[in-house]
Amino acid sequence: MQFAGYTLRNNLFVAPMAGVTDRPFRQLCKQMGAGLAVSEMVTSNSLLYGSAKTKRRANHEGEVQPVSVQIAGADPVMMAEAARYNVDRGAQIIDINMGCPAKKVCNVMAGSALLQNEPLVKRILDAVVGAVDIPVTLKIRTGWDKTNRNALSILRIAENAGIRALAIHGRTRACGYTGEAEYETIAAVKAAARIPIVANGDITSPEKAMRVLEVTGVDALMIGRAAQGRPWIFREIEHFLATGEKLPAPRVEEIHRVLRGHLAELYAFYGAETGVGVARKHISWYTKGLAGSAQFRHAMNQLPTIDAQLAAVDEFFLGLAAQNDRLYYIEELAA
Repeated sequence: MQFAGYTLRNNLFVAPMAGVTDRPFRQLCKQMGAGLAVSEMVTSNSLLYGSAKTKRRANHEGEVQPVSVQIAGADPVMMAEAARYNVDRGAQIIDINMGCPAKKVCNVMAGSALLQNEPLVKRILDAVVGAVDIPVTLKIRTGWDKTNRNALSILRIAENAGIRALAIHGRTRACGYTGEAEYETIAAVKAAARIPIVANGDITSPEKAMRVLEVTGVDALMIGRAAQGRPWIFREIEHFLATGEKLPAPRVEEIHRVLRGHLAELYAFYGAETGVGVARKHISWYTKGLAGSAQFRHAMNQLPTIDAQLAAVDEFFLGLAAQNDRLYYIEELAA
């Protein structure tokens, strides 16, 4: 796929997720078939540039290109400076966050709260596009709430500002992650657009991916929560879209190996203490729905060291492999 001046492997993108799409996760998803991975949002507050969190989020060492970095904030000048800051640290695409529904983000009028103020949206987009010489993309929701859907208006503002692509999560800010994604709104935006449109929201399987492409006509798909603990979803969708056939479920030994590799990258990236804490949620996602996983996760969350965490993971997966050589989820067993 041609996107923002780059040739990508495919049109499957990793959605930016705070606390999730760090460098190890982005690299893994790209290895597993994602064409593009957008970083978790980096603050536009220059006072935080020296913090360990912001430094990690601006670390793209060894990352597969193109490097897409999402910035968040509500002040045009600060957002422009944040764009330049991240370009200086390796960003090749700047993505602007106007889709996050989190209260702590919206309470400072950033993220999806900006959709309430179209003049400010214009000032921010103009400032960021004018500040850097690389492509700038935008991520939004369909609107602030169901009576204030303004994705089409934002599209026009974005196109006039020089935004190169628009990703839309098919819910309003008020919806959070409840209800079903509004693919009809995304389809309407795509029909009116002169730039690539990316659909996001509830894309959880190869079949769903194909349906969303057919219903909306979008140029690309963005997958977020469905990739947590399941990074191979990208290769599954890629294969299904190309052949119409589903790949077999991953073998237990492969899932064990992927998780082990992911954990090693997390420990190296964050250090031992922070790495163990970050790893807990990923281990929980990888094992959710598996037989005996609730008891395992409860015990694993109490473990304080890398060695203890790895030993517990090995014991769980080796026990699972002894029962069956394929990874079956509870839903599949019940069927």
